[in-house]
Amino acid sequence: MIKAIDLTRFRNAEYLQFMKNFATLVDSNDPAALNVVAQLAALVAKNSELEALFKKEQASEITQELIDIDGRRDRAFNGILAVVDGFTYHYEEVKAQAANRLKNNLNLYGAGVARQNYQAETAILTNISNDWETKPELTAAMNLLDLESWKDEMKAANIVFDQKYLARTLEYSEASPENLLLKRTETTQVYFTLRQFIDAFAVTVNTPIYQTVTNQLNALIDQYNTLLNNRQSAADAGTPEEPTTPVTP
Repeated sequence: MIKAIDLTRFRNAEYLQFMKNFATLVDSNDPAALNVVAQLAALVAKNSELEALFKKEQASEITQELIDIDGRRDRAFNGILAVVDGFTYHYEEVKAQAANRLKNNLNLYGAGVARQNYQAETAILTNISNDWETKPELTAAMNLLDLESWKDEMKAANIVFDQKYLARTLEYSEASPENLLLKRTETTQVYFTLRQFIDAFAVTVNTPIYQTVTNQLNALIDQYNTLLNNRQSAADAGTPEEPTTPVTP
């Protein structure tokens, strides 16, 4: 059986490369002998559509601006998180209590805020800013710990990000009605169809070629799972991600 992998965790470039690698391996094992000519052709076609759309996205100057501004707001949020956590150990009880009030508020929004998708992170940071500005106990705690400038930086970066994101959305809508999320969904459906055909024939036909291609595809999936797990581990530990580049067949 072909192993599982969580495709939703891929960044767009990784997703596209994985799909191209997967198609290349199947193609190198004689699709006709595997009885998957039509299914492979469908994946190759979707990959081409996805790649064209991805190149269109990368061509947008706003895309790089979004990456930079997202990094700015991530740094502000992570800085707030670190400072608040440090203050929970403060020797002055009143400051430790204030920090715990703020930390409890941050915890309401779950772990890994900076790793959320763009829209979800925007909403969460907006809510946190509003909480700290409108709830007296949180505002007092923020002022006591001198965190207003941190909050202002996070809020400002988040507002700019939201404006730029809308601008890029409008840019895309003028260029094409398609979007990467929709195309990834379509590509994923075709990918699973191809996988299911290979798995089914591996059981019913059971010739060596199916074991060969399954082993190769599983090795590819193991490699990409390692990439995803390494990134998650680095994020959980709060350390920079080690660059990992899967081998292209």
